[in-house]
Order: sequence, then C-alpha cells, then structure tokens
Amino acid sequence: MSNMHQSWLPVASDSDFSVHNLPFGIFSDLRGRRAGVAIGDFVIDLAEAYDLGMFPEYKLKENVFRKPVLNDAIKLGRAFSRYVRTVLQNALCNPYSSLHQHADSLLIRMQDVQMHLPLQIGNYTDFYSSEEHATTVGKLFRPDNPLFPNWKHMPVAYHGRASSIVVSGTPVHRPCGQIGTGDMPVFAPTKALDYELELAFVVGMDSELGKPIPVSCAEDYIFGVLLFNDWSARDIQRWEYQPLGPFTSKNFASSVSSWIVTMDALDAFRNDLAEQSPEPLPYLMHENRCGFDINLTIGISPAGLEEFEVAATNSRQLYWNISQQVAHHTVTGCNLNVGDLLATGTISGSSSPEKGCLLEATSGGKNPVSLKNGIQRTFLEDNDEVVMRGYAQKGDIRVGFGELRGKILPPASR
Repeated sequence: MSNMHQSWLPVASDSDFSVHNLPFGIFSDLRGRRAGVAIGDFVIDLAEAYDLGMFPEYKLKENVFRKPVLNDAIKLGRAFSRYVRTVLQNALCNPYSSLHQHADSLLIRMQDVQMHLPLQIGNYTDFYSSEEHATTVGKLFRPDNPLFPNWKHMPVAYHGRASSIVVSGTPVHRPCGQIGTGDMPVFAPTKALDYELELAFVVGMDSELGKPIPVSCAEDYIFGVLLFNDWSARDIQRWEYQPLGPFTSKNFASSVSSWIVTMDALDAFRNDLAEQSPEPLPYLMHENRCGFDINLTIGISPAGLEEFEVAATNSRQLYWNISQQVAHHTVTGCNLNVGDLLATGTISGSSSPEKGCLLEATSGGKNPVSLKNGIQRTFLEDNDEVVMRGYAQKGDIRVGFGELRGKILPPASR
C-alpha cells in the first residue's frame, strides 16, 4: 500500500478517504439510491462503474450496486470487495483508466449527494469490551469491586434494537420513560441523555445455525467497520437495568457513520494486545491476538455555537477483540447474518480526556465538562449536536471513517 502511486484525483493529505481506504456506502441524487465508494471529496458511482464494465471478473445476474443497501454486494464475499477496491485503486493511479475517461459520470461531489443507512440490519449486539470503561462505570456503583466476576472471562454484551439504528445526520428525539425516585417511578423526559463512542463491526458472511465459529477464523465473517453512537438515557437506565440489563434507555436510537471501512483497509493498523489475565477459556484463546490502532474523538456543538472537543481516545486499548466477540456470540450455536452489527461498547482510556461517554467524564453527573465561554455539560441538552470522528494513520497512509453526527431534539409529541 505504501508504494501505491499518487492518485490523479487530488486528495488532501488529511482526508479520511484516501486511495488507501475506499470505503463503501449508499448514496442518492436525482438518479436514485445506489452504492458508492468514497475518495477525497467525491463518491465513485459503483452502479455506473459496473455497467461500464469496470469489474469484468464478475458477471452478475444483476447489478448489486443498484440495490438500496449493500447486503447483496457484501454477500459476494470479501474477495469481491477486495477486487473492487483493487480495480479502483489501480484506476485512480492510472490517468488513462476508464475511471478517468468517464470521470464526469462516475465521480460525484459529496456535497451533491445524500447518504443513507448502508445496510439492512437484522440484528445488533452491543459488547462491553473496554476494561477502562467498565472499571470507571463500575466504581460509580461498586467502588470496592467495580468489575463483575464474569467480566474477564467472557465478552459481556446485550442484544440491542436494530430497527432504531439511524445514519449520521439523523436527529434524535429526547426519550421519555420511567425514572426511579426512591421506590416509585415518575414518567418524564430523560434528564441524563448521553452518548457512547463505539465501533461497530459489520457481519459479512452468514454462519450456520447450531455451529459455533472458531476464534481462529472468526474475522473471516467480518466485512468492515463503522463508527457507532449508542445513545443512552442514564436515569431511565438506572431504574430498569436490573435484573435483565438496558431496554428502553437505549432502544430509542443508535447512530452509525455513513461509510463502511473494510477490514482490508484497516489491515495495516493492527496492534498487539496485552496478555489477558486470567487466561480465557480455550474457545476464546487464539494466536496473534490483535486489535486496531484507531484514533477516536468526540465533539459537542451547543445550539448556535462552534464544536468543542470533549474526548480523544483510541480503540487499541480494548480488552476483548472482534474475534473473541464473534467466537463467544456463536459458541451456543447462535447464527450471524450478513448486515448484523457487533459493537464494541464504549471505548475509553484511563485519563480524563479519554472518556467515551459523559457518565464517565462527569463522574455520574457530579463534575460537569467545560465547553467554551463558561458553558458546561453534565449530560446533553436539547439542540446539542454530538460529532464523532475516527481515523488510523501510519506515516503518510491515512484511513478514516468521516463524521458521525447526531443532533438532540426535544421529546416528540405523543
């Protein structure tokens, strides 16, 4: 990758969408909704590129890039997406390519398109993989014993709501629900609305019901990665989470970024992970256990004011990696389907600027976070916009996710 020639299409050095990335998404303009790939400030129209014969090794019964979601394209396997990316990388570095010759019809400025949810998401599982996050939150409620006994033996998770996952830029209404006050609840809008900075891994291959996926080949089932914001109503969550975990405190909305960064694009940014103690059970152990060195930030933009960065962390610190999550998810024989999402849970570091949610950053709402001009936040207020970003960089190779934006609206009328 580092020896790749310069693209004839100018791409800024700090662009998330370099020729080394080429993430997949779904966009629309006056010609309808279809699949595209991001490069710099442009979208490559994959549907049109296929019709022009740019991918001759695959003769498909139908143009999967004209579908309103990427599921059918993903089902063709990682060899297919790898081939598409390689063809486009070569075309972008060849000034005599058909991509260059047909640039007027194949390249569309991002400012002229609308992005859509890139997947039909059948199921979504949210893990709890950051030891720093789990420990900090645990100390708020169990100072002497923050981690539950099972936490270091398996990737803990809950089953989230797929139907309310929305794409970046979709506003989120403040939810109402039961809030505990002593032994009796009240029904009210949440006063403790929070974000959670996460990554979501996209399942790229169906698995067989009743057949666990070995940890050694678990990553073969993953197509790529999105930024993920698991919106949370902490006061509703406190009242409802025992004994079965979060429900209405999280089911009202989760947000994902528009572009799926492939596992191939992230391959150069793997990092070794520390040895786990105690040693996990054999089905969770594998050689060369690794994570991904991805820089992540969170900004808050109050109504009418510029954005202020409130956190900066990195996914390399996660205790449980995606292979272990897949292996544990399927150990009972539970099957995974193309388009399912497996989210990491909140990604946090040990220091104050590395907290991936306000619950941690404010010590449960006790210590407000300062923005600008004397503005503070314990939790989110109406018309606040949360902006998450992520990128990996090694030398001059940069691979990013773009932005994940979500604005808080007042409660919806009933």
